[in-house]
Amino acid sequence: MARTKSPKVAANNNHRATKRFVALARVSSREQEREGFSLDVQVEAFERWAEQRGGKIVKLVRIAETASKKAERKAFKDMLAYVRQNAKTIDAMLFYKVDRAARNLFDYVELERLEADHGVPVIYTTQPTEDTPAGRMMRRMLANMASFYTEQMTIDIREGIQRRVKAGLFPNVAPYGYKNIRVNGRGLIEVDPNEAKNVRRIFDLYAYKGHTLDSLVDALDAEGIFYQPARRRFPRANLHRILSDRSYIGEVFHKGDWHPGTQEPLIDLSTFLRVQKLLGSMTYRSHELVYGSGMMTCAHCGGPICGERKTKQTKSGPKDYVYYFCPRAKKDKSHPKTRINEAKLDEYVIEQFKTLQFRDELKDWFYKLLREKNAASRQDSQAKQADLQRQLTRLRGQQEQLLNLRLLEEIEAETFKAKNVEIRNRMDEIKLDMEVCDRSEAERMEQAERVFELSQTLIKRWVAGDYRAKREILESVCSNFVLDGVNPCITMKKPLMHLAKGASCGNGGQGGIRTHEELAPPHEFQSCALNRSATCP
Repeated sequence: MARTKSPKVAANNNHRATKRFVALARVSSREQEREGFSLDVQVEAFERWAEQRGGKIVKLVRIAETASKKAERKAFKDMLAYVRQNAKTIDAMLFYKVDRAARNLFDYVELERLEADHGVPVIYTTQPTEDTPAGRMMRRMLANMASFYTEQMTIDIREGIQRRVKAGLFPNVAPYGYKNIRVNGRGLIEVDPNEAKNVRRIFDLYAYKGHTLDSLVDALDAEGIFYQPARRRFPRANLHRILSDRSYIGEVFHKGDWHPGTQEPLIDLSTFLRVQKLLGSMTYRSHELVYGSGMMTCAHCGGPICGERKTKQTKSGPKDYVYYFCPRAKKDKSHPKTRINEAKLDEYVIEQFKTLQFRDELKDWFYKLLREKNAASRQDSQAKQADLQRQLTRLRGQQEQLLNLRLLEEIEAETFKAKNVEIRNRMDEIKLDMEVCDRSEAERMEQAERVFELSQTLIKRWVAGDYRAKREILESVCSNFVLDGVNPCITMKKPLMHLAKGASCGNGGQGGIRTHEELAPPHEFQSCALNRSATCP
């Protein structure tokens, strides 16, 4: 009596009997879709082909015409990775045509390598070929033609874009305020009435109503002017882009330059130029904050502190305030609240600079001390240089004598060679010592003098400086700047740390004025002097 197979075994046998296929459908232009290569047409062809062979599509990759090159490449690579991982359970990879599979020869080589290494056949459903040398040659010819078509199409598109720009048309999608239309198969531009009205209002509010970009976002929202149906408020960056776009005065942008356009201007030239001047002088940008853009970090999480400008109405009119905060505090409930006014930060920085200040009588004495040490250092350096120069002159004399002895054949060639190498090596060492001597103590003392001069003018420079000058000062002075909750904390660079200690001793504390030896600049102050920067005198 024959044994009856269990339902589980029968199910496994049925599963193995069903063939499994992976398919990729790709379409790259509307023209191909009109010619019958749409994604739906390709998918139906795959399903029909698999059904006729008793199989099914277990993974389908669709690459639409709107996909970027990066997204298209990623989808193709992901499909190959899936096939490699599941090669034992996949019976074939399906493509509609060779040019749908490989847009270039690199892609085709990847498919051939995958087929050879993992034994998964690559099948082109509408271009069947045999697995013979003649069949492989045919597929490679088709791949070459696809690659040629892609490269030629790139050149044609580039030339077409240049022709559009010369004709005064936008080379790509129309900016906000305009819309793309097709007339007799030709892509043209026309004004979008609703968006154009918004653009005019944006320029009017910014140019003549005294708005900043931040207050402009609120004003548009209050007037019921929405960016998109799904997004009411205009993004700040988009407003800046709109206000800077010369498309609204009738120009077209292409390859870094603006060209005359044929579209209807939405903004008159005088208003546009007024806005550009206001953007250049009044507009806040994130990288123009004194303490933003990574200048200060959060003590709790180590993340960068960000800043924002707020406009508040006061009795004397609108007034701008800048606040700094850690953006992670909004998302992490365990994160301490971190928010501080820029004015408070300025007060703290000035207080830190005050710790570097010397009284006038000590300042003159310290300058004198530095110059005396500098002069002594130069004298020592010059004496050492003179001694090294004498040694170098003596070695050159020995080298000349050695050469004369060799010419008179009074010493052997090997002896001459060994002694000459010895003298030459010693001369190289002395030259190096002379170069080091030039750069050593005298240079460190000069830098120390520059650092001290900078430290005594920091407050004056800070108060008079713009955001760029203040950032340069912070970069020169601070080795670390963190915000611990609402408490800022500066760690100064080594030379200034030692200088602050000297200033605290000499400005009258419990110990009073110290001796020359106690206040003499330490080696760290001399050798760790700040790098020269725009803030240095």
